[in-house]
Amino acid sequence: MTQIDILLKKSISTIKYDGVGSFIKKSFDYTKRKALRKKIHIQCYKDILFINGCTLPHPTRYRVDHQIEQLHFNGYSCDVVYYENLELEMVKYYRGFVFFRCPYTDIIGDFIERAKYFNKKVFFDIDDLVIDYKYVKDIKYLETMTRRDYEMYMDGVERTKKTLSLCDYAITTTSRLANELSSYVPTVFINRNVASEKMVELSQLALKAKEEEKNNDKIILGYFSGSITHNDDFNMILPVMKNVLKKYSNVYLKIVGILDVPSEFVEFKEKIITEKFMDWTKLPELIAGVDINLAPLEESIFNEAKSENKWVEAALVKVPTIASNVGAFAELIKHGENGVLCNSVEEWEMYLEKLIEEEQYRNNIGNKAFQFVMENCITSYTGYKLFDFLHSVLSENIAFVLPSTQISGGVNVVIKHCNILRDAGKDVTIISMNEDHSNLKNMDGEINVVSYHRTSFHVSFDNCVATLWSTVDFINKYPKIRNKFYLVQNFETNFYEYGHIFRVWANLTYNSFNDLQYITISKWCEDWLKNKFNKNSGFARNGIDLGLFKYVERDFNGKIRILVEGNSNDHYKNVDESFKITNQLDRNKFEIWYLSYNGKPKEWYKIDRFFHKVPYQEVCQTYQDCHILLKSSILESFSYPPLEMMATGGIAVVSPNGGNVEYLKDKENCLLYEQGNINQAIQLIKEICENEILRRKLIINGLDTAKSRDWKLITNEILELYQMNPDQNSLREGGKVFENQKC
Repeated sequence: MTQIDILLKKSISTIKYDGVGSFIKKSFDYTKRKALRKKIHIQCYKDILFINGCTLPHPTRYRVDHQIEQLHFNGYSCDVVYYENLELEMVKYYRGFVFFRCPYTDIIGDFIERAKYFNKKVFFDIDDLVIDYKYVKDIKYLETMTRRDYEMYMDGVERTKKTLSLCDYAITTTSRLANELSSYVPTVFINRNVASEKMVELSQLALKAKEEEKNNDKIILGYFSGSITHNDDFNMILPVMKNVLKKYSNVYLKIVGILDVPSEFVEFKEKIITEKFMDWTKLPELIAGVDINLAPLEESIFNEAKSENKWVEAALVKVPTIASNVGAFAELIKHGENGVLCNSVEEWEMYLEKLIEEEQYRNNIGNKAFQFVMENCITSYTGYKLFDFLHSVLSENIAFVLPSTQISGGVNVVIKHCNILRDAGKDVTIISMNEDHSNLKNMDGEINVVSYHRTSFHVSFDNCVATLWSTVDFINKYPKIRNKFYLVQNFETNFYEYGHIFRVWANLTYNSFNDLQYITISKWCEDWLKNKFNKNSGFARNGIDLGLFKYVERDFNGKIRILVEGNSNDHYKNVDESFKITNQLDRNKFEIWYLSYNGKPKEWYKIDRFFHKVPYQEVCQTYQDCHILLKSSILESFSYPPLEMMATGGIAVVSPNGGNVEYLKDKENCLLYEQGNINQAIQLIKEICENEILRRKLIINGLDTAKSRDWKLITNEILELYQMNPDQNSLREGGKVFENQKC
């Protein structure tokens, strides 16, 4: 059936059963929603947001862009934002947040606090030991700074440490860096720097061009400087460079990037080639143009924490690397196989001469480095373990799909479940099929709300819950859901009169072919799901907040207030029958109040006070001010009003249905009258006003019934309903370092 066919059937059905006026209104609302979706800014709901606090392009590319690419290869959706553009509202649209080199700001502090409230995990990513004064104090370049620049630099270091200390986990590049970070956060994951698809593509082009060039006798040594702090590293091998430039007439030195060319090289100026720091896309071609890659590092904690980028970039174009036997180079390079490691200046000179003199030795090392890197050090082959780590520590998330967040009994149940799940450490979201996108707040806390019409969904859900037949379509069609639930709160087929097409559509959801797990809060629903549709369902009792619905003593000696509750527009609420009863009562003895979330009083209703759309936390006052609740519903999943009246010390006179007989006992905690028997209901109301002994019995037993339904007693049942296992995450132990790939 096409979308046009569906719309046509809906239109015919609406005109037939609800009238032309209703059809016009619904058509207008539908058109408005479509127009709204085109005009408003659509938010994207994704898995991970990277917050970049670094202005340098090279680290950002490796630690943000490349990790995003790794995660995209494995099904996680990601975004990036510069830390100064971070907004608190972004918390609701992601499951986790990775702060890369972010110095602390007030907005970052508030953001992390808010993320943790909603059980969203916060990670800190760093590729250098710029996290504490004790690590950077010995960097010689800092001695050249002005006092003002030095103070600004140290302020940034301390603020970076503060952000790190607020995070749940750290992600980093090397073992030494991970060991140092473990003093600041309980768990560190090593995800080494790797090459992107674009890097490999450009390297392949550079390699092809290199192989097509004619061989010549020139041997070019390449030194690719990442930052000005590398001057001291190069000075370490300065004597070696002078010796080999003097000894070999065909050896040249190419210096690329930020490096002060030493004055000692003046005599070799004809053999020195310099290139300014340039766009990274030109780098593969430049590296491919050298024969040996130089990677000297002074031995220090700071340098031991540095990554092996220079070796990887050279290996991609089959250029052999000679490096100091320090840190990541020592971990990744196998000496004499895929690189050369040196422990002293003497070894630097010995092995460099060997590389210069033996072309086959150079080629073998370059080729083996290339093979290793292509198998172990590119985004497409290394991202799964990063994904697996994030997935294992992210809070289990669950989304409830609601038709809207407009207050109703069913919505209140969902909100309570959300609060219980959030308190249990779950990442909870409500998806409103309406335009609602303001978070829901009540006495229990706050729940994230996103609008279906304002949101483009790319996030993966561990669990997603339909809450009405019209919301089942979303979880059936959205592909990134692991567990699909349908919280059945009523037999919604009977929401509509016979002949209405929606009866068919509602009924179809009870015989789903899409692996729905049925759950319910009503024994009645559990029974008919099994007996009529052969569907097993999980069950948890419904509860009540006794801290909100408190007992108040009633005086039955004066005028008696009777409360009628329900939407007058819903035929199954049968509000008309309640007023057929109260309209016959003596108005000198009785006062009639009417409470409704949606429908308004009909002209013939005789009422003294009307309460419309009362906030849920204020409904209790209305119950407390009345003596008797009269409830005539034909159809209820779990009928809350009688339980709420009992909790406040009032009396419930009720027509029995599947949703209330679960806890109502005639002449024990309430009075039940036969549906449609107006005279019986009137006599029961009069009896309760006159019979103090019966009245006291019903009040006491009603209070006991309410106490047995205290949410505090039902919390574990709710958690089990959604099969939430609090111990499912395997990497929650503190003090751990986990490593990704070999490279």
